[in-house]
Order: sequence, then structure tokens, then C-alpha cells
Amino acid sequence: MNFSLNSTLQILESTPGVLKAWLTQLNDEWTKNNEGENTWSAKDIVAHLIICEKTNWLVRAKIILSQDSEKILVPIDMSAHFDSSRNTTLNDLIKNFTELREASVKELKSFNLDEDDLQKTAQHPTLGEVKLQQLLSTWTAHDLCHIAQISRVMAKQYKENVGPFIKFLRFINN
Repeated sequence: MNFSLNSTLQILESTPGVLKAWLTQLNDEWTKNNEGENTWSAKDIVAHLIICEKTNWLVRAKIILSQDSEKILVPIDMSAHFDSSRNTTLNDLIKNFTELREASVKELKSFNLDEDDLQKTAQHPTLGEVKLQQLLSTWTAHDLCHIAQISRVMAKQYKENVGPFIKFLRFINN
């Protein structure tokens, strides 16, 4: 699939609704359990999406689009979400994420990006030169990967209960 800003926006705009429809009615057993040490629960993942919304995607897009001569992207704190989610309900996290994402999409649309903009670059701290198109593609894939991660984390909660059917459930058997 070739990059399309419209296709990107479809995923970015729908992710909050997917999370809300899916997670807000579930009990804590589904949303607070993880896969073991150093893994994330559904609640942790939503908190991570919030941190990324605040510190990653648009912040980096603005750096790439800026007129600065040195465009350096700053590293992201990959554990900041643990503190931010500790005393917050999942429903509040989803509400916060929804508001942040709506604002992000609105701002992204206001950039009126063209093909030249999508080819603009900056220096990533570990990857080297990256293009805006790559950042936006990653933002989209990031949403989808975390939705899949939530599915896997929740499915693994029943891993011991499925008995011999585990043979057919490669997703939770890894």
C-alpha cells in the first residue's frame, strides 16, 4: 500500500473510537492485567498513546516542517506512561486520548501538507535521517500495532483456559 495522507487520517481519526467502544465497558481483569514482568496492560498502552500524542508525533512533525537549520528529534520517554496512568481510570485515559487525538488531527490537517512537505527530513536520535512521510506512516502503524498488542494481552488472559484449542491460537501461543 502506498502512503496516503487520507488513509493515514482514517486510522488516526478512528483509533480513539475503537478504544472507547472496546475497552470502556470491560472490567479491570481485562484491562489491568499484562503478560508478565516488563509488559504492558491495555491501560498502560492507552497511557502510552497519550504520552506519544503529547511528545512524539506532532512535536516531531513540527520540527521536520520547521525552517531550523538543525532539525534534531528528541528521544521519547518510553516509561512516562506508568506514572501518568497510576491514579487515573481507563475511561479517563481514553477520554484524554480522544481529546488529544482530535486536536492533533485538526492541527495536522491545518498544515495542508503537499508532496514536498512529506519529503522534508530531520535527524532521529537513533535512526538518522527520517522523512515526514515516514513519521506519519509510523504514527499510523503505531496505532495499529498497539491495538493488536491490546488484543494479544487480553487474549493471553485466557491462555490457560482454552485447553487443547491453544493449537489453533497462534496469536496467544507465542
